Amino acid sequence: MSPNTEDANASLLVENELPAGLTGERIPKHVALIMDGNRRWAKKNGLPPMSGHAALVPRLMEVLGLCCIWGIKVLTVYAFSTENWIRPQMEVDYLMELFESLLREQLEDFMRNEVRVSIIGDPVKLPISLQKQITKTTETTKNNSKLHLLMAINYGGRADVLQACRNMALKVKDGLVKPEDINESLFNEELETSVTEFPYPDLLIRTSGELRLSNFLTWQLAYSEFYFTESPWPDFGEKEFVMALQSFQLRQRRFGGQDKKN
Repeated sequence: MSPNTEDANASLLVENELPAGLTGERIPKHVALIMDGNRRWAKKNGLPPMSGHAALVPRLMEVLGLCCIWGIKVLTVYAFSTENWIRPQMEVDYLMELFESLLREQLEDFMRNEVRVSIIGDPVKLPISLQKQITKTTETTKNNSKLHLLMAINYGGRADVLQACRNMALKVKDGLVKPEDINESLFNEELETSVTEFPYPDLLIRTSGELRLSNFLTWQLAYSEFYFTESPWPDFGEKEFVMALQSFQLRQRRFGGQDKKN
């Protein structure tokens, strides 16, 4: 979905055209991404760390375009965690500017391809200019319905659960909810992912070889399938995305139950 190539934009007009080896019936509705390895990729290629972060955007837009073509309904990306503030200030500032420019410069593409954008995470610590751009982009795209992009910025899975608990406690205190009536459905309504129709990721993909969740969607990933790849995010392209989806489609999802074959 690059703004610089007519071919990429034209390809999005071909709805649900799947690569060989994938079936439409088993395409995940919600894919979550931990886009890891940008700095290591830059170091390996003899580039400054910021070059690795800059490479994040075109790769994200490529994957976003593929999601539009293949019928994936929700894409959640871990852009900046609550723990990432401990990084060097220059790097943090660069990332904030990168997110702001992404939301601004890709807005036309979001509208053309019917992508709705939402931000999950606490916006209070974000730069005012980024907060304003978030408001503009989310408001402008709120009626789009082909794909829902959730960008997790200043997001932490534990913080998400805590704020949901606080909100639920306030409702109990105000007499809006009885403690005995609290269930998963009510709790889900307080989580940040309640903004989307399909809040539970079917598939989590993490790049760059790390085998952990890093405080991402702690509650929501309970029954997700995981796919880990050694490729750093800037090298993750269509071929590897297809491999991840093929791996997902070969799995038997039991959600804590018994294998249907037994």
